Amino acid sequence: MRQRDLLLTVSLSLLAVLVLPFVLRAFFFGYSGLSQDLSTETYLFTAGAPFSNGAIFIHMVSGALLTVLAPLQLLLGLRRLWPKVHRVAGYLIFGLAILTGFAGLTFIFLRGTIGGTIMDVGFALYGVCLLVCAFQTVRYARKGSFEIHRQWALRTFVLAVGSWLYRVHYTVWYILTGGVWSLPDFSGTFDRVQVFAFYLPYLLLLEVWFRTQRRRSALEC
Repeated sequence: MRQRDLLLTVSLSLLAVLVLPFVLRAFFFGYSGLSQDLSTETYLFTAGAPFSNGAIFIHMVSGALLTVLAPLQLLLGLRRLWPKVHRVAGYLIFGLAILTGFAGLTFIFLRGTIGGTIMDVGFALYGVCLLVCAFQTVRYARKGSFEIHRQWALRTFVLAVGSWLYRVHYTVWYILTGGVWSLPDFSGTFDRVQVFAFYLPYLLLLEVWFRTQRRRSALEC
């Protein structure tokens, strides 16, 4: 058990380090978008559209913080040794998840995504999933149903690192294929698959693991 705990701690710590470059870039780019006119630098900024601009750049800033904090929140030592810190961090992550989800959905509603309807649907579903999972994580923690809380926390964790996984998928795909089936306007076959593939398969695998764990527990009883 101790070896497994150690492996989990090392893995989560390594993940936090791996996401750091993405987090820093997203955070500072988002901050720049909130404080400067970036209309000549990115299509995400539109002059004269303060609400949609604010939504997407708030989404970046809060999403960046969420991405790096979520893996650290799952560290077993934090939960066991400093439960109050774990609780406060949990509410902070909840707030960031709600802000990230609502800001992203607001941007999609006001402006839509570069990839059109399919990307709108894929990213909007991602935002809704994040909101639901974050809400359920806190709800079951407050009820004292800690096993169910843990499951929802893991779902939230998967979604929290989703934006990073989205970019990892593209990086690996371009290294392996040179970008086959991917177009600049995100209308290629790979692009259309990716708007769902960066989070739904991981959530599905997590559900399979939950069922396996429940089945194993029932057999042991």
